[in-house]
Order: sequence, then C-alpha cells, then structure tokens
Amino acid sequence: MRCPYCAGENTQVKDSRPTEENAAIRRRRICPDCGGRFTTFERVQLRELTVVKRSGRRVPFDRDKLVRSVEVALRKRPVEGERIERMVSGLVRQLESSGESEVASSTIGGMVMEALRGLDPVAYVRFASVYRDFREAADFQEVLTEIAAHPSAPLSFESAVAATAPLKKH
Repeated sequence: MRCPYCAGENTQVKDSRPTEENAAIRRRRICPDCGGRFTTFERVQLRELTVVKRSGRRVPFDRDKLVRSVEVALRKRPVEGERIERMVSGLVRQLESSGESEVASSTIGGMVMEALRGLDPVAYVRFASVYRDFREAADFQEVLTEIAAHPSAPLSFESAVAATAPLKKH
C-alpha cells in the first residue's frame, strides 16, 4: 500500500481488526520513510459494477461517491458514522448481489432514498431535493406531505423507485 503522505511503497501494517460486522478489515498502517500513519479498509467485492447514467453514459461504480452523497445529505444530523457505513455497505451488498453488472443510476438513487427515509427524514428530503431536481417550494411540500402521510413506514423498493421518478418540469 502506497503512503498517502510521501508515496513510499513500503508501508507496514501495525494493527488489523474486523469492522462493519465482519464485512471489512480495518488496517492501521505506518510508513517507515516519513512516519505517517493512516488507515485502510479491505472489503469483499463480488463483481465490478457499472452505473448507467440518465444520459446513457456508463461509468464504473464508485463507493466513495455514494458515501459522499449520503454524508452530504446527513451533514449536521444526529446519525453516527457507523450507521452511515452500515447503510452504505448494505446498499453496495444489495447492488453486488443483484446479479446485474450494470445498474441504472435511478435504481441506486431510489435505494439511497429508501434507506435515508428510514434513517433520517431530513436527510431524505435533502437527498430528494437534489436527486429529484426540486425547482420550487411545491416540490418540497409534496415530499413533506408524503412523509407526513406515512411517517414511520419505510418505502418499498418499488415505491421508492416510483417516487423518485423525475418531477414534471413547469
């Protein structure tokens, strides 16, 4: 593993332990060249996934991009990092075990919305506002009405995908 500080290639593992309910291994490393310390994670990857964008463009699936988008939605919300990591790991596991090597970005967005709805309603609305491209206050009201109608009932996967269809442009 290359050192992120000095790009040295001889880093040493100082500590390893299972994490994410034994779905990953956390390794604490040190660089003998510069003394830098950093952490890496090793996860099982069942298959290479390709994301099919709305434009039809195909890009490799990027777990870190998924984590960043979820973290943005959950910024300043009372949700522990471990819960976020478990949620993202569960989503990735679902995608990898689906049997498909190509996944539509709308499918991923629907899955994230479904997971956020059960985790934090504010994050759900934040994510929906970007994902569904809200243009006016009425778009927010529609989602808030949906949440108020079913406050504790998580969306099914099918209804999450249907609910995340792009809104009509006015």
